Amino acid sequence: MIIGIGTDLIEVDRIKKACMKEAFLLRSFTLEERDYIQGHPQRAAGNFAVKEAVSKAMGTGFRHMSLNEIEVLRDALGKPYIQLYSRAKERAEVMGIEKWHVSISNTKDYAIAYVIGEGVER
Repeated sequence: MIIGIGTDLIEVDRIKKACMKEAFLLRSFTLEERDYIQGHPQRAAGNFAVKEAVSKAMGTGFRHMSLNEIEVLRDALGKPYIQLYSRAKERAEVMGIEKWHVSISNTKDYAIAYVIGEGVER
């Protein structure tokens, strides 16, 4: 059953500029994400858009969780997947979300992410 759906569209240049500040990188991305996105603003924008989309799917925004509690990684084939930590993980568990479906697409100027949280409604 679909528990939550979220989408986000972001300007790549906005994230590129923000990534010039180390504080933004540390606050927004985990170590593994920073290794993945280093020097690739489209990757950073895509990951950031996923984080926003996840917060929307959970209906909370970032009031009750941090950006780096949502980690966006890639499997061996490059397919994105989500790892949740701390309050983000707790929120998903309370909602009954057991699986996330993630799609990211980008152009030179924009990145878009779409997520579906699937599980058993509680």
